[in-house]
Amino acid sequence: MAQSEPPPPAGKCPICGRPTEHAYRPFCSRRCADVDLSRWLRGAYAIPDEAEDEDGEQRPEPPAGTDEPGPSRH
Repeated sequence: MAQSEPPPPAGKCPICGRPTEHAYRPFCSRRCADVDLSRWLRGAYAIPDEAEDEDGEQRPEPPAGTDEPGPSRH
C-alpha cells in the first residue's frame, strides 16, 4: 500500500473567501484569479510612493544642498 502525499492545507480565496482549489491556488476558481489579475493591471494594488503620505498628498522635498541647520551667516 503506497502512501499518498497529504493534501495541502485548505486556505481561503483572497477574493471571495471560499476554500481554494489546487488548480487555481491561492484562488478558488479561474474567475477569482481573473478578478485579481484585472486589479493588478488597473493598478488597484499599487504600492504608494515614498514621497506620498497616507492621504495621497505630496510631502515637500527638502531643498538640495542644505546640510546645515538654519541660515548661514557668512
